[in-house]
Amino acid sequence: MGTQLSEDIGRVGIWSALLASPDPDRRGEITETAAELEELGYGTLWLGGSPAPERAVPALAATSHLTVATGITSIWSEEPAAVARVFGELNRTYGGRFVLGVGVSHSAIHEEYRRPYSSMRDFLDGLDAAEEPVPTARRVLAALGPKMLRLGADRAGGAHPYLVTAEQVADARERLGDGPTLAPELKVVLNPDLTAARATARAYLAMYLQLPNYTNNLLRSGFTEDDFADGGSDRLLDAVYALGDPEAVRDKVDQFFAAGADHVAVQVVNDEPRTVVPREGYRLLAEALSLGKAA
Repeated sequence: MGTQLSEDIGRVGIWSALLASPDPDRRGEITETAAELEELGYGTLWLGGSPAPERAVPALAATSHLTVATGITSIWSEEPAAVARVFGELNRTYGGRFVLGVGVSHSAIHEEYRRPYSSMRDFLDGLDAAEEPVPTARRVLAALGPKMLRLGADRAGGAHPYLVTAEQVADARERLGDGPTLAPELKVVLNPDLTAARATARAYLAMYLQLPNYTNNLLRSGFTEDDFADGGSDRLLDAVYALGDPEAVRDKVDQFFAAGADHVAVQVVNDEPRTVVPREGYRLLAEALSLGKAA
């Protein structure tokens, strides 16, 4: 709240795994979209899908003041010394506009997954011990539970929680305290037909409901196993998504801010989320959120 990191990332960002793609055929689309996001007034592009820091190069090269962050780099896929080296190179080359998000990912994805809290501490120790350390204030943790949130406050510039409700944002704010940056992700489906919007939301959410880190966090907040069936109950969808027209999305984003978020990383979900970048959705939201043109 008022920290330099919060100022650097702005109030609203875009979260996208497609814009972190290593496919050379997507390079043009990535650079064009990043440049447009900057022009539309978004503060940060969050690169999803557990990318290495190098994946930020196309977006950084195509922009002049947009912050680019990993949301998140997996501690199981990268070595801290190498991450720290790339972090330094990116920020020297692109005007200090790269932020490192790191997380423990999921046991279903990484066979080596073990002791996530201790392993994260070890990874942060490695970042600190590198020849060119990653500054605490320029890294954020993918934190959901109380212990990882405290680590985000003590050993990073804050937290980037994924798949959370407004109530969980409020809880994270309380656990982090006033200083650290809180930058939750929020999924949105831009469709005024709520039945169709929920169908789109369920199709995408189903894979996340197979991952215990997310379901356990939701269970702690009062949801039940019944809420996870068939891609999610209406109650769950309405809590973790913003569904409807751009004004409905704006209301949900405002709820996240009221709960204590410094920044909201919006993920626009469409019917082809793994192949189609929703650029028209980005334009509609920029207008609804009154982002205006970047200076």
